[in-house]
Amino acid sequence: MTPAAQDAALSAAQRRSAPGEARRHELAAFLRSRRERLGPEQVGLPMTGRRRTPGLRREEVAQLAAVGVTWYTWLEQARDIQVSAQVLDAVARALLLDPSERAHLFTLAGTDDPAPVKECPSVTPSVRLLLERLAPYPAVVLNSRYQVLAYNAQYTAVVGDLDRMAPEDRNLMWMAFTPSQFREVLIDYRTERLGMVARFRSAMADHSSEPAWKALLARLLKASPDFAEVWQRHDVMRPGNGIKRFQVPDVGLLRCEYTNFWLSPQLGTRMITYTPLDDETRALMDRLPTGA
Repeated sequence: MTPAAQDAALSAAQRRSAPGEARRHELAAFLRSRRERLGPEQVGLPMTGRRRTPGLRREEVAQLAAVGVTWYTWLEQARDIQVSAQVLDAVARALLLDPSERAHLFTLAGTDDPAPVKECPSVTPSVRLLLERLAPYPAVVLNSRYQVLAYNAQYTAVVGDLDRMAPEDRNLMWMAFTPSQFREVLIDYRTERLGMVARFRSAMADHSSEPAWKALLARLLKASPDFAEVWQRHDVMRPGNGIKRFQVPDVGLLRCEYTNFWLSPQLGTRMITYTPLDDETRALMDRLPTGA
């Protein structure tokens, strides 16, 4: 094989290994963050000696999970090793992972289905019709990257004129961590965006090597020290329903219950509707501009 052919083969091999390598490094960082948050007393171990680093030692996690110290160390070093479902289960229990964290661990390890979930790149006419018919209730369609795909006029009346935004800025994560009407009207934005980052990280486990995801993450890390700080926590969370409050100029305080309706396999593209939590909000929603 010629030197040029060898270089081409090496480059192809590196491209094939990139997604797996990115996943291993994310898995290693996630395991370290979960280990460092635990003290020996939380897992029934005695406090022995002075500790130079926070949390459990690697050998303590290995002991609790009944795995080899070297093997667990390699896992935190992002080595390319085989990981069984049984061992992951033991590590999850040793680190006291909650259901969201456990699911994130298995996704990063690739023991379920490592292929990225394909999201619907467009919104069907029936979905657009439904968005219109939901008036006067605000509604929006997002993908798992928090990219806004479609919305009704009532939603823009709350969060701002999305049509005037650059496509790359039409993202709720970006709007939550940079100056925007969305951040201004969302009363509890400081706490709400903690959950957004946790859900974003959980979803990114299936997309860590994809350019759109890497580009958004890089933009957020560069633009917002607040985002960078939250991102380093390695918190994960699955999407769910809940309550949001918006203080909309010239309208008033909207207390809304938001509901996710999934439009793609697993937890990909979804429609989110905002319905009134009380009679006052119901009356105020009738006053939202329609854009007509």
